Amino acid sequence: MRSNRVNKWVAAPVAIGAALLLAGCTPEQQRGFLPEGSTNATNHTEGITALWVNSWIVLLGVGVITWGLIIWATIAYRRRKGQTGLPVQLRYNMPIETFFTVVPVILVLGFFAFTAQEQAKIEARYDNPENVVEVYGKRWAWDFNYITDDVHFQGVQVKTDEKGSALPETMPVLMLPVDKTTEIRLETRDVIHSFWVVEYLYKKDMIPGQTNYMSFTPTETGTFMGKCAELCGQDHSMMLFELQVVEQAEYDAYVASLRAEGNTGRIGDEANANIESFYGDKAQAQNEKK
Repeated sequence: MRSNRVNKWVAAPVAIGAALLLAGCTPEQQRGFLPEGSTNATNHTEGITALWVNSWIVLLGVGVITWGLIIWATIAYRRRKGQTGLPVQLRYNMPIETFFTVVPVILVLGFFAFTAQEQAKIEARYDNPENVVEVYGKRWAWDFNYITDDVHFQGVQVKTDEKGSALPETMPVLMLPVDKTTEIRLETRDVIHSFWVVEYLYKKDMIPGQTNYMSFTPTETGTFMGKCAELCGQDHSMMLFELQVVEQAEYDAYVASLRAEGNTGRIGDEANANIESFYGDKAQAQNEKK
C-alpha cells in the first residue's frame, strides 16, 4: 500500500509537469524549429516533421535516463565519511550492462526502420503524375521546362542591390498548381547543383549525366524560398529561385503568358551558353599547356 501511495505521489507531479511543458510549447517548438510554413506544405512534410520531432523526443528521454544514472552512480558510490582510498568498486552489474546493450540496439533499429519507411514514401514516383516539370541547374541560375504544358522559362542569375539583397525582378520563379501530383525532373548543364525548396524539408542533387526525380503534391498555396544547396562555385549564394504554388486558374494564366511570349517547347542542354564557356575554357587551357 505504501509503495502504491509513493508511486502516485511521484507519478502525479511528473504527469502534470509533462502536460504543462507540452502545453507551453510554441508552434515553432512543436515543429522542432523547422522553417515556418513547412508543416503541411506538401503531402510529405508532415511525416518528415513527425520523424524529426519524435526523434528528438526519444533522444531527450535517452539523455534524461543517462544523466539520471550518472548522477545516481555519483551519489550512490561516493566516498563515505571516514572511508579512505577508493569507494567500493563494482566489477559487474548485469542488469545495467544488459540495459546499455539492448536499448541502444533497439533505438538504432527503430530509427533505421522509421527513417527507411519515410524515405520510401518520399522517393516513390507517381505512375501518372498530373504535372511534370523539368528543372535545369546552371551556373548560377535555373531553367524550368513545363513538360505537361510544353512551355519553358529561362532564368538569369539573381542580381543584388547596394545592400546585397536580391532584386525581386531578377528572381527566377517556378510555378506549380496546388493539389496536383507533381514530378520534378532534375538536370544540370555543368557542375553538381542541388534543388532545395526550404519549406519542403527535402533536397536532391542534380548530377551531370544523370536524371534525378522528386515526386510530391503541393498542398498549400504560397511563395516558398528555393536555392542551390551544393557549393557550386563563385556565385553559389546567388543561385536562388522562388516556388509559387497557386490555384489552377492562376497557373493556367501563367502558362498562357509564357506561350504568348513565344516560350514554347523544351529548352535542353543545347541552349546553355555556360556549357560552351565551361568546356571551351577547359579546352583552351589544355591547348595552351600543349
